[in-house]
Amino acid sequence: MSELPNCPKCGEAYTYEDGHLYVCPMCAHEWSAADAETAESGLVVRDANGNLLQDGDSVIIIKDLKVKGASVLKQGTRVKNIRLVEGDHNIDCKIDGFGAMALKSEFVKKL
Repeated sequence: MSELPNCPKCGEAYTYEDGHLYVCPMCAHEWSAADAETAESGLVVRDANGNLLQDGDSVIIIKDLKVKGASVLKQGTRVKNIRLVEGDHNIDCKIDGFGAMALKSEFVKKL
């Protein structure tokens, strides 16, 4: 029998299987085995729709974003070849006609 993973939300070791999901009785967090494998492999970043993002993906900005010291990044702007990083602004990218930028994943959706 294999060892069940600790809860990714609270870190407790009391997880159990319920069908194809893992469940934590301490915080009621549920996650799938695929989510557990992704969490073990490192940084997990999801877009506004919950799709998993990876380095090199292309995304679209879903909301007009004000940029300090510059104009506005418009909704629908395509961003190619993103790089995922740790931190609050977890996407580093280069936007054509604008330059280097750090974005939050909650304001983009995967193409």
